Amino acid sequence: MGETRIGVVGAGILGLAVAREVARARPGVEVTVLDKEDRVAAHQTGRNSGVAHAGLYYAPGSLKASLCRRGIGLLKDYCTEKGLPYVECGKVVVARDLAELEPLLEIERRALANGVPGLRRLSRAELREVEPHAAGAAALHSPSTAIVDYPAVARALADDVRAAGGTVRLGVEVTGLRRASGRVAVRTPHEELAFDRLIVCAGLHADRVARLAGDAPDPAVVPFRGEYYRLVPERAGLVRGLIYPVPDPRYPFLGVHFTRRVDGGVDVGPNAVLALAREGYRWRDARAADLLETLRRPGFRHLARRHWRTGARELYGSAVKRAFAARARAFVPELRASDMVPAPAGVRAQAVDPDGSLVDDFRIGRLGPVTTVRNAPSPAATSSLAIAEHIVREL
Repeated sequence: MGETRIGVVGAGILGLAVAREVARARPGVEVTVLDKEDRVAAHQTGRNSGVAHAGLYYAPGSLKASLCRRGIGLLKDYCTEKGLPYVECGKVVVARDLAELEPLLEIERRALANGVPGLRRLSRAELREVEPHAAGAAALHSPSTAIVDYPAVARALADDVRAAGGTVRLGVEVTGLRRASGRVAVRTPHEELAFDRLIVCAGLHADRVARLAGDAPDPAVVPFRGEYYRLVPERAGLVRGLIYPVPDPRYPFLGVHFTRRVDGGVDVGPNAVLALAREGYRWRDARAADLLETLRRPGFRHLARRHWRTGARELYGSAVKRAFAARARAFVPELRASDMVPAPAGVRAQAVDPDGSLVDDFRIGRLGPVTTVRNAPSPAATSSLAIAEHIVREL
């Protein structure tokens, strides 16, 4: 690359990983990260479940599969290098009854094809040995699935960018982009910046920033809020590691599950309800412009018509705590609604195609000097260092 100035939009874990990789791969290149928030990891990175995924679910040969497997190894090494928490607490994916055995075996087939190490099928009794309070007909155990502190990883990546001579500029919103003569002019409220290359890792606003660069309107981001509860400390012993359901293959969401965190707490969730704003972490966080934009998208209307029953069930679980607890109790029967207290919610930037299909794989595009990450939900945090390698290699 002959470029000397590379810009990255977004100071989540992915944008910071890309900036670090640029600095590592091209010494002497001036790297600048721009983010409208006053801190790194303000949105998806700072509000996810903290799981380092081993690669169980993803279609073999997909970007998700290959970059997740590469990424978890890089992430483990990075956490070790930086002295950050990385706990291989393991995960069980639980089939509640015989009807879920075949989908569980399909997950096993995918995981083996993806090279996930240490997989073991568990009988009902063996599941109790791994998770004494869990219930199910059978399970798949992934001992290499881990938990990490993603905000701490993001802060370390930002420090690496600065140490390499790069700049992380916070509180700087990108309001316009102009491509001309093979370069990119980036407009902010107070100045215009010039870059030879620009990489858009804008998360919840990825489609909007991509459109500023002249990209297509679709896939459009539909924000889904994931609401969590947290077990009260005296009941955290109900869960040793991670307890997951067999996911519905029609959706990229994994369903309500139990997640131990690096601080010793245990989260229950998330569900998936439409957020009323791109950054709508509570029901009262509504923004009319964001909601109207979502409702007007053809892809969302197709999606809503196709899956309204599922949407209604998720809304009911959001409104009624005992319904949320009942879904979780299918896997940990001793759970009581009183064992759970509200925990911070997250919002997932889920890309949706015009026909209403939920974009499953990572989607990365190119418009001359602009690279756009249009879809990077879970396992993007796990895969971030590998995605960064992939993007910088493509440059």
